Amino acid sequence: MEHDDVKLLGGTWRALFFEAGDRIVCMPKLASLPTPSDRLSIAGLTIGHGSDTDGMTGVTVMLCPEGATAAAEVRGTATGTRQFDSLTLNHGLASRAHAVVLAGGSGFGLSCADPVVDHLERGGFGFDTGLGVVPLVPTAILFDLGFGDSGAHPGSDLVEAALITADSGHITSGSLGAGTGATVGKALGPQNGMKGGFGFVSFSLPEGPTVAAAVAVNAFGDVRDPDTGKWLAGCRLAADSLESADARRVMMSLPPTLEHAWEGNTTLAVVMTDADLDKAALRKVCEMAFGGFYRCFVPALSLYDGDLVVALATGEVPAHIHQVGTLAEMAVAQAIVGATKKADGFGLLPGWSDLAGPT
Repeated sequence: MEHDDVKLLGGTWRALFFEAGDRIVCMPKLASLPTPSDRLSIAGLTIGHGSDTDGMTGVTVMLCPEGATAAAEVRGTATGTRQFDSLTLNHGLASRAHAVVLAGGSGFGLSCADPVVDHLERGGFGFDTGLGVVPLVPTAILFDLGFGDSGAHPGSDLVEAALITADSGHITSGSLGAGTGATVGKALGPQNGMKGGFGFVSFSLPEGPTVAAAVAVNAFGDVRDPDTGKWLAGCRLAADSLESADARRVMMSLPPTLEHAWEGNTTLAVVMTDADLDKAALRKVCEMAFGGFYRCFVPALSLYDGDLVVALATGEVPAHIHQVGTLAEMAVAQAIVGATKKADGFGLLPGWSDLAGPT
């Protein structure tokens, strides 16, 4: 790559030139890294939460009634999903989604899709079959039965609350919605873990795409700052201690014959963009977005995690796939950090604020 001073639009810029096949491409200047925002500003998309802070579970609904091109990447080995075939396979007809539901409650949470499907059908939104509309509502669940009341499951009342409150603009992060009962750092069991939650971050490029990420953080591993590597939350040496046990050291110390059920994990991410990308390109965006998981979770994608990424694109803004994928990784990583730092342990488990003090 070479650089030179060129006159462009009346000013002097440091231009970058590079070879792309048989062409020489001129890049007038490098983009600045965008500032993270807590606002959802993609037309046609809204987010709502239903939270049960007695039973400690909840549901988060992302609505796109007019439909958005949708894809997913499922890398976890402990997943629970509904209607994900249309996202992960090459369905010729079902290339769009009208909502995405994230829920606690383990397998019980999959029923949270039903009220959303009914709501959309009543509004006339869905895939037009010629005999009526069929809303496509991919749904994924996380295991939160070990925090709070194990008999509390998110039901239609929480879904209705999420539908009523669904909005754009400022999106709150913390222990709400699907992140209400989420926890992290369970390498020495849930009692030695810490609180997780729901996080949201958005990035926008001037005259380019906006990419946002909503993440329900319920990871088996520790959470570390993606830029500094600093431990933010996770496995503690004892239930009455705030000292990190470092999940990496725990994992490296396991005897080969140990049988231990570390169920109770799964981090769910939804990337949203106004970029004009087809389903195949969105699959690649999902893959790139997993970089945020790898930068934040230690270890990432354990045997007991059901991690996945969904991507939704409204198709309004021309964009390069690498623009969107890079912003998606950044947004997912920062949403994980936000969920961790805003988490409320409700007096049952410590959160990041118990380590750092109130912010």
